[in-house]
Amino acid sequence: MGKDAFIFIASSYHYIPPTNTIYELIDMGEFKKIKVPEEGEFIAFKDGDMEVPDKPIVAFIEGDGIGPEVVSAARIVADTAVEVAYGGSRKIVWWEIYAGKKAMEIYGVPLPEDTINAMKLAKVTLKGPLETPIASGYRSLNVALRQTLDLYSNIRPVKYIKGMVAPSRYADKIDFVIFRENTEDVYAGYEWKAGSDEARKIIEFLHREFGIELSLDTGIGLKPISESRTKRHVRRAIKYAIKNKRRVVTLMHKGNIMKYTEGAFMNWGYEVAIEEFRDYIVTEKELAEKYGGEVPEGKILVNDRVADNMFQQIITRPWDYDVIVTPNLNGDYISDAASALIGGIGVAPALNVGDLYAFAEPVHGTAPKYAGKNMANPTATILATAMLIEHLGWSEASNLIWKGVESAIESGKYTYDIARHIEGASYLGTREFAEAVCEAIKSLK
Repeated sequence: MGKDAFIFIASSYHYIPPTNTIYELIDMGEFKKIKVPEEGEFIAFKDGDMEVPDKPIVAFIEGDGIGPEVVSAARIVADTAVEVAYGGSRKIVWWEIYAGKKAMEIYGVPLPEDTINAMKLAKVTLKGPLETPIASGYRSLNVALRQTLDLYSNIRPVKYIKGMVAPSRYADKIDFVIFRENTEDVYAGYEWKAGSDEARKIIEFLHREFGIELSLDTGIGLKPISESRTKRHVRRAIKYAIKNKRRVVTLMHKGNIMKYTEGAFMNWGYEVAIEEFRDYIVTEKELAEKYGGEVPEGKILVNDRVADNMFQQIITRPWDYDVIVTPNLNGDYISDAASALIGGIGVAPALNVGDLYAFAEPVHGTAPKYAGKNMANPTATILATAMLIEHLGWSEASNLIWKGVESAIESGKYTYDIARHIEGASYLGTREFAEAVCEAIKSLK
């Protein structure tokens, strides 16, 4: 398909504005198992800017395990926040679509074409956790969604919530935003099983062409990291830092060992900072050479840290870090570790975003042990919904959600995962906690 391709599917269609110069038309009348809501309008783009109607249609995927419970709780809180913030003048029109086990039951596949097309129509989606088999079965649906929709940045805020039980003595000083590259690195999915014909061919090729000796029982995986994808990711992170008046942008990498992948990630990151944001940033090297170690007023410090050092730094000196930008695998590791410092991934949200589409999700998994028991902590999904609403530009409602969650937890409204660490504490169910957050939101207005 050429750069100026124009895809026409049918007469009953919806225009999807271009990513670069590719245009798509999605037929709204050809969905097999879902129906477009009669109420509300789809988000549109004009001259590259998102235009959000007062009643946007937002897709949601309940997900697997505890997914239906936490997504339902998050939607209740989101609806309350929007109502309180805008007095009925704005409303989210929720549109259920399917992935994971529910999709298998309805379509016979875990990620149907209906779902991808619906996410393109809606532009934004709230997604519950989806099960990913370990060492066998289909590949991660989360990775498939991110790659298919080109959601190249996974944004994960890690901020201490007052009232949380946290293992770090410095938890109250933790306020990171982690930008994890989403589309390449080892998550690209290029790997071959040990003993397979493909692995054997690669081993033979490496021996023949480069003199590399690998045993025939070696599994093979590729780690692609590209200049273009790195730069667009770092660019988004620096723009975020500028917009939100952040102090430091840190490039996390293992470039001392993987020089042409993660080392290149670091170099390309600095190139973006220096060439495109010169008026806003100062590098750590410049800080030492020109400014006596003091960051000039109004400037953002751009530095880098080797990955293993980064892990101990966020524990011993968390106040030195702010926006942390990583390749895919490092971002997966560091975001979970950072979340543990403030009480666990039960309160960790994420927003996957590209130039056109986005979906919000909790960082945690499906926790099948607690599914259907009204015990799961919905905080991560509630805060993910706040990120989604912020993405729409409805900052008033988003801020109410963050404040409502903090108010509820600070007043002793706990779910099981928190209460079990507090002697004598009682706990609320998933839905009851959401209702407590809603009451807190109403009291804030």
